[in-house]
Amino acid sequence: MKKIILGVTGGIAAYKAAELARVFVRSGAEVQVVMTPAAAEFIAPLTFQTLTGHPAYIEMYTERSGEKIRHIDLLSEADVFVVAPATANTIGKMAFGFADNLLTTLYLAADCPVIVVPSMNVNMFKHPAVKDNIDQLSRRGCLVMDPDQGELACGVYGSGRMPEPADIFLFTRAALKPKDYKGIKAIVTAGPTREPLDPVRFISNPSTGLMGYALARALSERGAEVTLISGPTHLRAPAGVKKVAVNTAEEMYRAVFDYYDKCRLVFKAAAVSDFRPLDEKKHKVKKADAAYNLELAPNRDILLELGKQKGSRHLIGFAAETKEVIENAHDKLLRKNLDLIIVNNLKEPGAGFAVPTNRVSIINRSGEVEKLPLMEKEELADHILDRVSDLL
Repeated sequence: MKKIILGVTGGIAAYKAAELARVFVRSGAEVQVVMTPAAAEFIAPLTFQTLTGHPAYIEMYTERSGEKIRHIDLLSEADVFVVAPATANTIGKMAFGFADNLLTTLYLAADCPVIVVPSMNVNMFKHPAVKDNIDQLSRRGCLVMDPDQGELACGVYGSGRMPEPADIFLFTRAALKPKDYKGIKAIVTAGPTREPLDPVRFISNPSTGLMGYALARALSERGAEVTLISGPTHLRAPAGVKKVAVNTAEEMYRAVFDYYDKCRLVFKAAAVSDFRPLDEKKHKVKKADAAYNLELAPNRDILLELGKQKGSRHLIGFAAETKEVIENAHDKLLRKNLDLIIVNNLKEPGAGFAVPTNRVSIINRSGEVEKLPLMEKEELADHILDRVSDLL
């Protein structure tokens, strides 16, 4: 996202628009705020000027001679127009083509994607007139984000609450991404597995699932039908993604092959335990009774089995190494019949488990290596998908 027009209307949720502007700015976007006169009763324009570095516009006209027509000027090079919060009043004006303030005039002149985020009392949101107006905007190409459920400012519980700024940001980002994966079914595995010693102890690893969840989100945003098979993690499944929760490597194995037949792409980003305890105790082992030696048995190699049954599918693997990084990763790619492998060196700062960033190399079957700089895993996910799209 490069240039965003943020339209703010006169509802109590206008205070959330300040945080939304901040989220957009943090993403690197240039944000221009346009307010209705009613919005200025809830939040000061100076707040938005401080957060965005640009004055917040309210008036349609100014007295300065020679100034460009403002609604045309503001729309130049805009990537998206986001109206959040969008009150019932403004939604009605947009639906019927009224242009009695700067925001509604901008809507009529916009040739960029328009996102509408309704926010109002639950009874207003349910009213047939409001529903018809929202449907009208959708038919005309606006992208309408469903409001959240929760306690509203009026004290009533129900639909109509403005979604959190982070969720609006993700919705906006998804709307602007290319849909080059539309019609493709993909599996993403993510997170760790846990191999139980007894009912309260297990063997695992530090994986948090951040990379796999970022890939699942990016795939969904770009049009894919995504099944996310995830080990234990605190992360919430991305919007539009089907999540299958598992614990052990064996459970992940079975879940992957439940969906393998119908998929075209597999991203094997989970950190699967290679071994499990040979003897899982049925009751908690007391310290005094614990053995000092632990016998382990190997788990089935999910990626190896996927490679054997690959067919026309594309397999993308991940590797975490500490020495001979490129050589070990390329060997894994060939042994397991992968199309690409993404490898990181766990000894490098900012790469690996439990951090929001990663520094990876992408290796193809011929051994060509593309080294990427340190970046956020969310950004890296799209870099990976750009490379995979070449295979498709």
